[in-house]
Amino acid sequence: MNIFVSNLSFNVEDEDLREFFTPYGEVSSAKIINDRESGRSRGFGFVEMSDDAAAKKAIAELDGATVEGRAIKVSEAKPKEDRPARNFSGGGNFNNNRSYNKNRY
Repeated sequence: MNIFVSNLSFNVEDEDLREFFTPYGEVSSAKIINDRESGRSRGFGFVEMSDDAAAKKAIAELDGATVEGRAIKVSEAKPKEDRPARNFSGGGNFNNNRSYNKNRY
């Protein structure tokens, strides 16, 4: 089961996240999501646990727990939605045609 963990301190790293969940069962992976440009933590991450029962117990017991002075939120991760690719080619419907200069010329 894939678990979403949010409201994490920016100091929490992958290994710390893994350690939070290890007492509940085997952790397949633990990943803090970092900002692409700064490399700094975005304050959330994902944990993958192979045993669904252990994952549900971890979610129930860790949701609202205080880690580094912050109450973390723990829930089952929702599947990633397919999103249309961003089009920055300059053509088309930029800003939904509500641009400041739309009626200016």
